[in-house]
Amino acid sequence: MNIDKKLEGGKLILAPAGRIDTNTSPELEDALVYDGVNEIVFDFAAVEYISSAGLRVLMTAQKAMMAAGGKMTVKSPNTMVRNVLDMTGMSSIFTIE
Repeated sequence: MNIDKKLEGGKLILAPAGRIDTNTSPELEDALVYDGVNEIVFDFAAVEYISSAGLRVLMTAQKAMMAAGGKMTVKSPNTMVRNVLDMTGMSSIFTIE
């Protein structure tokens, strides 16, 4: 999995490409930065699939942002990823654009 990472002031933008699963979710987790960050955007335009391991990374980021008074957004999920978010109830927890 390839991850484009941008830090713009207090906003962290992560744009992974490929599958987010048990094998690749540690890479996404390692790309997260919380110090000085009050907004995290996951740009999922190039994400093909997400497993429960990937959802755990998103939940960790969401909790960290809530604790810091910030926000987290999942942007541009494809239909398959959106269905996983919907079926697991995560779409009611995350801001999805």
